[in-house]
Amino acid sequence: MPKTENTGLFQLIKSLSRNEKRYFKLFVVREGGPMDKKFIRLFELLDQQEDYSEASILDAEPSFKKSQMSNLKAHLYKRILQSLRMYDSSNVRDIKIRELIDHSQILYNRSHYDQCVRMLQKAKKMAQKHHNLELLLEIYKWEKQVLSQTVGKGNQQRVNDIISQVRDVNNRINNINSFSNILVKLNALYLRKGFARNQGDFEVIQRTLKEEMPQYKEEALSFYEKLHLYNLLVDYYFFIQDFKKGCIYAQKWVDLFEDKRQIPNYLDTYLKGLNHLMIAQYKLQRYHSFVNNHRRMKNIQHLNGIELDANIQLKLQKYVFSHLFNKFFLVGDFEIGVNLFTRIKPELEQFINQLDKHSRLIMYYKIACLYFGDGKFNQATHWLYRIINTGAEDIREDVHSFARIINLICHFELGHTDVIPYYLRSTYRYLSKTNDLQQFQSYILGFIKHLDKNMTQEEIIYQFQKLREQLLPLVDSPYEKRAFIYFDIISWLESKIQGKKVGDIIKHKAKAIVRERKLVPA
Repeated sequence: MPKTENTGLFQLIKSLSRNEKRYFKLFVVREGGPMDKKFIRLFELLDQQEDYSEASILDAEPSFKKSQMSNLKAHLYKRILQSLRMYDSSNVRDIKIRELIDHSQILYNRSHYDQCVRMLQKAKKMAQKHHNLELLLEIYKWEKQVLSQTVGKGNQQRVNDIISQVRDVNNRINNINSFSNILVKLNALYLRKGFARNQGDFEVIQRTLKEEMPQYKEEALSFYEKLHLYNLLVDYYFFIQDFKKGCIYAQKWVDLFEDKRQIPNYLDTYLKGLNHLMIAQYKLQRYHSFVNNHRRMKNIQHLNGIELDANIQLKLQKYVFSHLFNKFFLVGDFEIGVNLFTRIKPELEQFINQLDKHSRLIMYYKIACLYFGDGKFNQATHWLYRIINTGAEDIREDVHSFARIINLICHFELGHTDVIPYYLRSTYRYLSKTNDLQQFQSYILGFIKHLDKNMTQEEIIYQFQKLREQLLPLVDSPYEKRAFIYFDIISWLESKIQGKKVGDIIKHKAKAIVRERKLVPA
């Protein structure tokens, strides 16, 4: 058994609920066998540990021999998965469908063809209801085999119907595969680079989309095809920073679940769509809609039929936390955000450690921006260093770039003039290496480079005004505008010019937008 599975077994046991642990023990006893007591004993010892230690297990149970542990753990791992399959068989729809197909195969092998057909009909009805096209193909395969063993009235029509159904399902699967293949390629680009930076990036994105996009009529697509199409189009429009169109398709995605009875069956996909919709609303400063959807997301667990497994719980918590930060950014409530973060920091730190590298990077960045907005620059640099020193520079080069720029600004704010030249050189090197030295970055780095501690206050304010005038035209530039997604540099400059906190500037702007749209914050 590979060493990585040692901790894998431990993590699997720790992820089990109390009911699942009880079911496992009953499952092992029911199966019966000479290894039963050893399996249960090893299970209990692992469950009692806070941190995995094989040495502690051998000390606690002398009957376990070190030479046996590898096989014992491998078999325990397998038995736990078997018990979980049995435990979930009545709740996980795909397992239920596969079970019916397995039963059909058993009946077929015993030549009980009529019973086999009835079992396949049950499976087909369930697969059609839940849009499981891959299992439908498996069902049609067995239906064709049964037809070859039976002769009856209407067989020819049944053959034609199955062929037609197989052709339709194959076409739909091809559409879904095409949509998902393009999505995977775009995601790989996005995870490395972030938003499109220039015409070259845009052309690569366009080419990726057009080369594999199948011909389709949106109105003729099935529920599941639309889910994949809208996911692709949302990510595509986000990638090129067209958040208005991204918002349209994210809303279509969420609207597919107008019948709330579908949400429990596709909870992961629904939450992902709702998350994308809220990202678009945040970028477009649609505060009222954003807050309503944030409330909807937090209350999702109270819908009928909702069961949150460990994977969904982690994603839901990630979305809720992320959009909580976005809410503070929208209205400039940085002080409130920092106070809340201070109270929940231990819980949030533990949660962040469970995230994947990309999500962890984004969370670090949001926390740093929260502290920056509240004028707590020392704390902001602490979280920015987590990004800069993460060693995962191949993930979101754009976030790494702007983390370095904000870090420079923090040191400027803190008056650390002695370290600024070092960080300037380091930032220039990184931006050159990643080909991300555009006008926005050049203006800011040039501004910091030429600031002199001997300047008068009037001269410094003039430099801030000059930088603001340089940056304002870039707000509407197709590729330069992405910089303002990461950091509201204009509000920071205005705060320096007016002698106010950046949070107060953003808050004033947010209230003006709310009044303009005749919306009242919830």
